[in-house]
Amino acid sequence: MIGKNRRKLIAASAVIAAGSMLLAAAPAQAAEQGVTGSTIKLGITIPMTGIASPGYNKIPGAMKAYFNYVNANGGVNGRKITLVVKDDQYIPTLAVAKANELILKDKVFALIGTLGTASTKAISRSAQLSARGIPALFVNTGFSGFADKKAYPTSFSLLPSYQMEAKVIGKYLDDNYAGKKIGLIYQDDDFGVDALNGFKQAGINFAVKIPYASGSQGVAGVAGTWITKLQAAAPDVVILFGVSSATAAALGNAYAYKYSPKWILGSVGGDATTIAAAKKELPYFMAGAKGLSFAPAPTDSSDEYIKMFMDVNATYNKGVTFDNNVVAGMTSAFLAVQAIKSAGVNLTRKGLIAAIEKNSASFANPGLTPLGYSATSHVGATGYWIGTYDATGALKPDGGKYTVYTTDSGTGAVVLSTYKRPAMPAKGLPN
Repeated sequence: MIGKNRRKLIAASAVIAAGSMLLAAAPAQAAEQGVTGSTIKLGITIPMTGIASPGYNKIPGAMKAYFNYVNANGGVNGRKITLVVKDDQYIPTLAVAKANELILKDKVFALIGTLGTASTKAISRSAQLSARGIPALFVNTGFSGFADKKAYPTSFSLLPSYQMEAKVIGKYLDDNYAGKKIGLIYQDDDFGVDALNGFKQAGINFAVKIPYASGSQGVAGVAGTWITKLQAAAPDVVILFGVSSATAAALGNAYAYKYSPKWILGSVGGDATTIAAAKKELPYFMAGAKGLSFAPAPTDSSDEYIKMFMDVNATYNKGVTFDNNVVAGMTSAFLAVQAIKSAGVNLTRKGLIAAIEKNSASFANPGLTPLGYSATSHVGATGYWIGTYDATGALKPDGGKYTVYTTDSGTGAVVLSTYKRPAMPAKGLPN
């Protein structure tokens, strides 16, 4: 009897041992929310409707197009990426509610590409991203605060900061309009204040400064008062540092008032696609204005990244006009795929953040300036090129060549960039 029981025990032990070996040989399955053995779920809250939706509502579709392209080519470390989209209408309180839906109901692994300074700050604070350890990847705002790892340890900027942009504009003014009168229209919140700090660092003195409350540009008569104030002060150059709806309002009223200074349009407000949605002829009014960008022009099919994005858009985002918003969405998705690949098979939120901080210097980057991610900073792109808008509203590099300036959000100088962008990986897929 004892011998029989012993044989049963030995047999049972062998089965358990064999099962343990099978478990050890099986691929590790991440226990992190939003990650399974075959999928990764990301989420974005962005204005799909409302005042800020024209143009920006194309960003999620562009992200999905690139993710679908990657999925069709095997995914990332064997997993396919899905993107859940929520409409926040560019209202911070709604953005918080939608972000919480993504985290608590949809169970996403990370947020990506949230739009706007106010909404992104509100989400970080109210949804407690830092305490939960939830990555906020490549946020679409140039507010310099998001680069501060201590304040926003799980957030990563994509755009250069507004302070950087203002300093680059200051450099352009010094080189081309020294001694001339300068005017400024700016959004009176963190967005505009960040720019004011940059202009101060650049030593720019304004003959007239016109602040506007976010959203007031849509109130009848408001933009007309901007133009009458500018006419009274008579600046030679006017900088418009606001959103594209403010640019549309300003340019439309300037045309009506027959007012034509030299315009410099900030990168956020110089979006011809969005401006055209306000009035078909408005891109024509942009002709001759100066603008800034950190990415190649969306019309530049000679650029290998732009050409690849165009091909992906044609196949996976059919019927959507290729423009800078599509480039922005695909750039975010492109970097996210590399970050996830770099984080390895056993994907965790903590591991993803560490991978971006440690390995981003080697990431292929469609932008024309280096990324600034490190163990101490979450700053994204670090500079701009300056070009001129044509009659179609397309921003073209002056002289047909990208002259890129780089700087920081502090007191560092604005200098010509010597950055050599990494070559695009084969087929535009992470390696």
